Amino acid sequence: MRFSVVAAVLLSVATGLCVPGAGRLPTAAADPAPGARIVAENRLSPTRSALLVDSPAMGRAVPVEVLHPRAGGARPTYYLLDGLDPGEQQSTWTNATDAEPFFADKSVNVVLPIGGQASYYTDWQADDPKFGHYRWETFLTRELPPLIDAAFDGNGVDAIGGLSMGGIAAFVLAVRNPGRYRAVAGYSACPDLGMAQGSIEFSIANRGGNPADMWGLPGDPAWAAHDPALLAENLRGTTIFLSTGTGIPGPHEAEVKPQLPENIFFGGPIEAGVDACVTSFEQRLRGLGIPARIEENPVGTHSWSYWQDTLHSSWPTIGPAIGV
Repeated sequence: MRFSVVAAVLLSVATGLCVPGAGRLPTAAADPAPGARIVAENRLSPTRSALLVDSPAMGRAVPVEVLHPRAGGARPTYYLLDGLDPGEQQSTWTNATDAEPFFADKSVNVVLPIGGQASYYTDWQADDPKFGHYRWETFLTRELPPLIDAAFDGNGVDAIGGLSMGGIAAFVLAVRNPGRYRAVAGYSACPDLGMAQGSIEFSIANRGGNPADMWGLPGDPAWAAHDPALLAENLRGTTIFLSTGTGIPGPHEAEVKPQLPENIFFGGPIEAGVDACVTSFEQRLRGLGIPARIEENPVGTHSWSYWQDTLHSSWPTIGPAIGV
């Protein structure tokens, strides 16, 4: 089952998009690239800090938010990725959800990269005229973790998750770096690139980028080398959480919010497409005998209120997997 043309187009234009077993890929190097360092830190509250991280891979300083406990002590880290149109000054997770108070009493660091519009948090093959030099996989898997562990008492135990585009990326990073993460979560995310490729390409082009600069043209082996469905065997032993709604309006559509019409007319069809993809991916995992927690809600559109809900409901799965 694949997205309809209408669902694919809607999936691409909405804010906060998600969009045979192959051999195991080599794990990314554990040591950071030379020169990666935190160049600025601003304590925004007792449980939230803003960092500026000089990244040789990205060729610039990358802003990052970190949610952390008030007290010290060794703790794991949850890397939580944003959607297609992330904030450039603040993570949408802290801007649109209760992520900060939710994690405030938990012994975990939550790392929120800022920026990366339509990046899919991956290393692009070529610099893009619109987006420039994207090397997000190297930044997130090699450069950033040792810095976070050193600055925020990280114990080296990590999980990764994200919504929509960020959820796709979380699964891509997990399968390309087997063993790197104890758990992976996707909130309204489609980890099957065979189903999502057209929407991914359109979403990049719709934001002014060249989709071929990411993983090449359709048929390029790089697409298969990033496909969680094809590389699902690499998730064996990893705790997996995926959530989806059906696209049917639910309780949050009864709330008076500025984005309400968009939630119903765009977020509904998008979430219906995601639901089909999650079902397909679940079948792929089941066929391999890989367990996963799949939360299929009977209602819900592709919108932040539902991602806040599923962030909460995912924690009993993600937290224990990393020792919280």
